[in-house]
Amino acid sequence: MKSKKTMLNLFLAGIMPAGALLTGCGAGADNSGKIEIELVQYKPEAVAVFEKLEEEFNQTHDNIHLTIESPNDATTILKTRFIREDYPDIIGIGGDINFSYFIDSNILADVSDYPGLASIKPAYVEILEGLEFVPTEGTYGVPYVANAAGVLYNRAMFQEHGWEIPTTWDEFISLCEEIQAAGIQPLYFGFKDTWTCLAPWNALAVDLAPADVCKQVNRGETNFTTEYREIAEKMLQLLQYGEDGPFAYGYNDACTAFANGESAMFTIGSYAVSQIKSVNPDMDIDSFVMPGNDNADGNVLNSGVDLQFCVMEACENKEAAYEVLDFLLSHESVQFYLDDQNAVPCKDEEFELASMLDGMKEYITAGKMSDYQDHYYPSEMAVDAQIQTYLINQDVDAFLAKFDKDWMRYNRDIIRMVEKYQAQNGN
Repeated sequence: MKSKKTMLNLFLAGIMPAGALLTGCGAGADNSGKIEIELVQYKPEAVAVFEKLEEEFNQTHDNIHLTIESPNDATTILKTRFIREDYPDIIGIGGDINFSYFIDSNILADVSDYPGLASIKPAYVEILEGLEFVPTEGTYGVPYVANAAGVLYNRAMFQEHGWEIPTTWDEFISLCEEIQAAGIQPLYFGFKDTWTCLAPWNALAVDLAPADVCKQVNRGETNFTTEYREIAEKMLQLLQYGEDGPFAYGYNDACTAFANGESAMFTIGSYAVSQIKSVNPDMDIDSFVMPGNDNADGNVLNSGVDLQFCVMEACENKEAAYEVLDFLLSHESVQFYLDDQNAVPCKDEEFELASMLDGMKEYITAGKMSDYQDHYYPSEMAVDAQIQTYLINQDVDAFLAKFDKDWMRYNRDIIRMVEKYQAQNGN
């Protein structure tokens, strides 16, 4: 059964003034009796894509008028609207902890009866279900596109020097040594922006920690001092192969440096390619899965749901909302989005993927992937800043002890929910 504890009210309290509410431009419009469907999505970088999709939908559907809003800081605006019980019909959000809060607050509709779910790769449905604080009956999101993180590399540089793609941690370190010996910097980080610290952290974590480690900790079965030690130690090991003073350079600096050939590799996700190519449009970029394991078979693609569509419980015409989802999930619409955003499709069909995903295709096709660990981290915990501080101070024990302590502090409400659920239902 779904939890009736509404954490959303605590989570949203005081986030922004009521005057900042978004109102859908289609509200109250005269569209000759058509059913009005409002979709609010959180990716401002995809505004042009959604403007085109909205236009095409409205040109091809006589009975429904679709309005798609793509505001900056959409998640904050949505939370404020939810407090006011001013719900759109569909929301487009990421698969992260906000989704978990929304499920727990009973504001999302169960879409398990949506036929289009059958076309989604099971791995991505499971990733979303894994975000639930406690098990729920039903499905509350339709995965649309994902991204992938690991290691981007300069394909032309690798070909010129004959460097081989590593499949184990030892091979990766040996490759870094070989690149360094050739007088080239192996990696770029850009750790001045704290969030960039999460990219290699997440990519290593999917190889080295259980996918449900956060849930295991919430159940009292383990702790992060045990499960995260190897990840933390390997993060430190990587530092010697990056730029001098990695905490003095940010994300844009790293993208520019990599684009200009100042490093052979960049530990970041596919989302960075657009920024890199804005500096060097002709750069030939490929990627590979972070080889964090000693055994290649243990490596997993770090991929999470970058965009999913959720129908709101308050939607008055679920059938019309499903018709919108059918359109968005059509092969043509998905391919249009992929071409513009270099994304990974969640739909289980053959699509043309960006060339920078060549090295990850086998994992994408096989569904051998695991979600970003930070999708489970509460924002109050500021894990990205904790990792940055750790990499500066290089005290593994102190970092892990603080991680465990802060987890218990900032997840106490969730842990109580889990304890209550276990008392009633078992594990």
